Amino acid sequence: MLHVIFWEPEIPGNTGAAIRLSACTGSMLHLIKPLGFDMDDAKLRRAGLDYHDLAHVTVHENLDEALDQVPGRVWAFTGHAHTMHSEVAYADGDGLLFGRESVGLSSEAMAHRRVEDLVRIHMVKGVRSLNLANSASIALYEAWRQLGFPGGV
Repeated sequence: MLHVIFWEPEIPGNTGAAIRLSACTGSMLHLIKPLGFDMDDAKLRRAGLDYHDLAHVTVHENLDEALDQVPGRVWAFTGHAHTMHSEVAYADGDGLLFGRESVGLSSEAMAHRRVEDLVRIHMVKGVRSLNLANSASIALYEAWRQLGFPGGV
């Protein structure tokens, strides 16, 4: 199982989309407090459609608690990296760590002892960032593809 980790997500629609992504890929979604919304938020429910019961979601008090639940390596996604997400050889149990929509990952999160490397997703010059849920989808599907889409149809 792959693990998607959102550090202090702020926008309920992005997390709702990630809940749906978790259900569709069989991945685990870890949400690290503080959250910028309530888990009962209507926008979160709407974005996740009827997939909430099919997804694997855990809310954690802090980064250490979340990463303790990831058995594999942890890849931190940031625009400040040189390694491209498509250059990583992902393995079962790996975690994909993403930061807040407004500011990304903190320097402390990127330097966490469990982080294997900082990675980025290709973009054209002159743009700041991709949407959080879109970034998670791009990275997760690359990792899942490398593993042969286990459990996929």
